[in-house]
This record gives sequence, structure tokens and C-alpha cells, in this order.
Amino acid sequence: MSLLYSSTRGFANVADYRQAARRRLAKIAFDYLDGGAEDGHTLARNCSAFADVHFTPRALVDVSHVSPAAQLFGYAAAAPMTVGPTGLNGLFWPKADELLARAAMARGVPFALSSASTSLLEDVREAAPHAELWMQLYVQKDRRIAESIMRRASEAGYTALLVTVDTPVHGKRDHDIHNNYRLPLPITPQLILDLLRHPHWSLQMARQGTPQLVNLAKSLGEAPDLQRQAAALARQMDLSLAWSDMAWLRKHWKGPLIVKGIMSVEDACLAHQHGADGIVLSNHGGRQLEGAHAPIEVLPAVADALGDSLHILLDSGVRRGADIVKAVALGARGVLLGRAPLYGLAARGEAGVNHVLELLYEEMITTMTLLGCTAIDTLHERIADAQPGTSRAASAPAVKPNVTVAPRAAQS
Repeated sequence: MSLLYSSTRGFANVADYRQAARRRLAKIAFDYLDGGAEDGHTLARNCSAFADVHFTPRALVDVSHVSPAAQLFGYAAAAPMTVGPTGLNGLFWPKADELLARAAMARGVPFALSSASTSLLEDVREAAPHAELWMQLYVQKDRRIAESIMRRASEAGYTALLVTVDTPVHGKRDHDIHNNYRLPLPITPQLILDLLRHPHWSLQMARQGTPQLVNLAKSLGEAPDLQRQAAALARQMDLSLAWSDMAWLRKHWKGPLIVKGIMSVEDACLAHQHGADGIVLSNHGGRQLEGAHAPIEVLPAVADALGDSLHILLDSGVRRGADIVKAVALGARGVLLGRAPLYGLAARGEAGVNHVLELLYEEMITTMTLLGCTAIDTLHERIADAQPGTSRAASAPAVKPNVTVAPRAAQS
């Protein structure tokens, strides 16, 4: 690897890594990583909604020992964050999923592997033998595919299953249409020019070959063929998946069962009623339904309704350690990181992922210290005004909270 793409000096935050990823990746790859659905309003709102959450620090608190350590489904994590499941990561760096898992293991946080990964789940386990690994699942019409993935993940020591429920069809992604994005990547004059402008990425991709959806291929019992795999994934998505299928999932998965893609109090309660151990409040990073709320906006009401009855996690829009603190303070057990570690990966490989996780961890420490909170638990204890109109807000004591949600001005 070129020394140019190994140094992390000068990177101060996730946004810096995003810009470096933009410079290194071909446009077709960066837009796939960075883009959202349609006009991108939901994507933008995911990040900006965190700015509506404001801190009220407490003074003269002993903060000589601050720790963001958290329990995530029985795992003692160094911080309330998980490197979340993202597909086709081999498009950004060779052996991407192995590198992400190793970085998570080194930081002491879980890694969730997508069933649309470009590395076999068994190879990821071998690369990160002591990592806390979770498996993400898309349910296809042929349930034997999902059953195979669940069986293989269990045998490889994956501890939790995240079932994604917000993708019966793909959202409309205009940038992919503009770039003529499909799998495998079509060789066009536009792509050739793009490759020439990004030689490091182009040479890496040439050496490794076209990334394959190898987990899907193995469970389909087919030889790797990206075009067939991608077509099968789109064609096979089970549009009939319903809450009644939770019993089938539980039959085949004995560990923690997490429903990913919840965006309402009603669905959060249904997940609890149907035996889920946790939920992920998520709009798929703004890549699916344009016009959806940001998960951080939905979180207070969901936390108010469910309390501690199941684990509430959150993804979409997390770019700072302070964002993680805000999510936990408003009722989440932790967050899933999607684009943030991928920006590090796309810019600097494993070193970039390690540094992104370090930056987020250190930002959490700084935020908690300035806030006057020495542990994650104290954030929950001090929350008062979660969101105007909720029962939590109505019954709140007259103590100033550490975190408040600022009202948004009416839009004309």
C-alpha cells in the first residue's frame, strides 16, 4: 500500500475522512457510499437533527475518571457503539469486512456483518477470532437461504442477529441512475475516465477482482457470479415478511434477536410483543424512504414507551462522539456506525477505521467530561425533558436536564 494512503496524520474528525474518501474513490463508488434516496433530504436530516439536541453541563463534578463502557446484549463493550452492517464493502478496500471486524475487535466494540458482504462470514471470524460478531439478515422468499446464513453464523460464533425490515424494495437513488451504477460495474467511457483519475483505487480493484456477494452465493449453493447474486438478492426479497414470522426466526436463532429498521412507537411495541430482544431505530442511513424522520427524532418517544423492556439501538447520522452521547442520553443503549467507519476504510484502509473509532471514542470522553458525567448510566438518570408532549416530559422533575431537544422553527 502506498505511504500516501497509510498515514492518518492531519485527520481531526469523520468529515475529514469523508473528504479523503471522496478524493480516493472513483465517483461511482463514492456516490454509492455517500448518497441517499431521491433528493437527499432524509440523509441530510439524519445529521442535522443531532444539532437540535443541546447539552446542559453540570459543574463541580468529579470527572477524574470517565468511562463510556456499556453492556450490549451481555457484551462488555468499551463504548456504546457497534460497527454496523454495510454491504459491498469490498468496493472500497480489499478484504474490507475483515479489516472492519479487526478494527472493532481492537477498540472493544461489536462488529455486525451484512449478509450482502463481500467476505465469507467464516473468513471474518478467522480474521477477528476474539471479536464480538453480530450477523445481519435480509429475508428472501426462499427461506432456506436465510436459514443457511443463520446456521452458518451460529456455528461461527456470531452472537446476535439483526433482521433488516425496511428494505422490501430498494429506495430510488438518483445518483446510481446518473452513474449508470449496476453490478458488475459497466465499462463505459465515463467509468474509464473515472478510473484514470483515481489510480490507487483502480489498481486495488484490478488486483482483487470484482467484489462478490460471497455469503449469498454460498447459501444459494452457487459459484460466485456478482450479476446473478445481485439479481437474486433483488428478486428474492420477501415482500410478505410479517410480524408472525418472528416465530420462524426465533426457531432458527437462539441468541439475541434484533429488528433493524423500526421508526415508530407502534412497531417498537410490536417488536417487543413478538419476542425481539432489541430494535434498531433506523431509516437505512437515508437510503430508503425519502421524507422519513431522523431516528434521533423518534428515539425519545420510543424510549418513553418501552423503558428498559428491550435494547434500543440507533443508527443513521452519527458522525461525532457527541452524537453517541446524545443518543444514549435520550434512551438508546448504543449506536450502529455505518458510513463513519467506511469513510475511514475508503480513505486509509484498516488504519483509517482504527482512527475513526479512536476519534469517536475520544470525543465521547471529552463530551462526557465537559458534561459532568462519569459513566453512561448517569446520562440516563439525568434525562428529563426528552421531547415535548411525551409522558416523560410531562412527569419530569423540575431539574434542568443534561440534554434537551430544541424546537424547530416552522418551515414556510
